[in-house]
Amino acid sequence: MYDQSLFLQTLSRFARVLPAQYDLELALVELTESVAAVLGLVGSGVTMAEDGRLRFVTAVSQASGELERIQEEQQAGPCQDAYDTGEVVWVPDVRVETTRWPEFAATATRLGVAGVAGIPMRLSNQIIGALNLYSSTPREWSEEDLAAATVLADVATSYVINASKMRQQQQLSEQLQQALESRVVIEQAKGITAQQHAVTVDEAFHLMRGHARSKNASIRAVAEAIVAVGLQV
Repeated sequence: MYDQSLFLQTLSRFARVLPAQYDLELALVELTESVAAVLGLVGSGVTMAEDGRLRFVTAVSQASGELERIQEEQQAGPCQDAYDTGEVVWVPDVRVETTRWPEFAATATRLGVAGVAGIPMRLSNQIIGALNLYSSTPREWSEEDLAAATVLADVATSYVINASKMRQQQQLSEQLQQALESRVVIEQAKGITAQQHAVTVDEAFHLMRGHARSKNASIRAVAEAIVAVGLQV
């Protein structure tokens, strides 16, 4: 069961942020973290469509990031089915239902993920991506769980729409391409920072995000400085 109080707090926070100028990548990261906290999940992530293919944009943990990558590689998994059908897709225990997405199920089992769900992200009648949910234990996804996740997926879609300015497809593609390019340099910077401080990549990202906030800079700018000029955070 989702945390209703935290859910309302999350909606309130993002309602205040949305009209203002913000960093899209960081906003989506914070959204996936909020989804995981509200629903008590081990992780969550966002995949977006580019030229008809789903691409991994962001994830809340290393494990969920790996699950996003395998779905991008295989173009198969709950996010792909949610994108293809426009419907919420959920499985109580993907470790048991292995025939549906064999590679994804094997990766989930290795990472200790059981319950999975994919929530379509809608732009009018078009599906532009999916919000993905990961539980470490088997989960019978309740109507309340999925309704809360759908609302948060709509919030994520609103961020993408707002970032795309005139909401034209060309502008949307440019924003998504920037997000994908940012992910590459952010991943590189996370690895460098993790090695410098002898911490996990998740902890390294928290250091990077804290530095970005303190300097009022985008997370991509911080990552580029780490990779290009050896910035230490």
